[in-house]
Amino acid sequence: MPKNDRVKIAFLASSAELAQSALNFFVKKFGNFELDDAEIIVALGGDGFMLQTLHATERLNIPVYGMNRGTIGFLMNEFSLDSLLERLQAAEEAVINPLRMIAICTDGSRHTELAINEVSLLRQGPQAAKLRIYVDEKLRLNELDCDGALVATPAGSTAYNYSAHGPILPIGSEVLALTAIAAFRPRRWQGAVLPKVGKVRFEVIDPEKRPVMADADSRSVRDVNIVEIESAGDISHRLLFDPGHGLEERLIQEQFA
Repeated sequence: MPKNDRVKIAFLASSAELAQSALNFFVKKFGNFELDDAEIIVALGGDGFMLQTLHATERLNIPVYGMNRGTIGFLMNEFSLDSLLERLQAAEEAVINPLRMIAICTDGSRHTELAINEVSLLRQGPQAAKLRIYVDEKLRLNELDCDGALVATPAGSTAYNYSAHGPILPIGSEVLALTAIAAFRPRRWQGAVLPKVGKVRFEVIDPEKRPVMADADSRSVRDVNIVEIESAGDISHRLLFDPGHGLEERLIQEQFA
């Protein structure tokens, strides 16, 4: 961030009353630049709003500093009306890459989405999904009977992945988590830790009888047949955190909570 008091800040906020109130306060005090003219983005809301903000600004290469005015704030800093410029000056940056999902549906349509947290495959109906899993074009699991499966980034490893009993991944670990959701066969198979450069391919077995949907950070595609997932190294998100409260520290804290 520029080392002066004339920082071009773009303030964004969720629709929640607390977030809107904070937005009004900061805009009156600092003004509000358009995204194309801003040097830094301050996002006011919860983790869901932070994901929306990162997706919406992924081509701008502008660092984002979040303050928690929502329910869950793993990607956010503690909220305060005081000392914003000082906090921005002292903030530490973490750079993360999203996942790129390519989903091919049973009707032949093709969909590409990005996910900062995870890409998940979920059964659409009452019957278990049957998935075949390839890693780097090599068949690794011929049949997984399950409610679903997901691939998570380190930044997203404490979200759905952790709830599904997947591992928490350090930010600098250069790995991804492949986690089963309620696996039936192989019994209690939890998944695997894969290199970040790995490419995962799911094939849905009998998709007409056992339909499956794919979801990338709440962007859903129904009736998928094939889903390919890999790290999008060409896209980087720059997140800012208060010193001593960055993603690395938060990931460690989660494991001792």
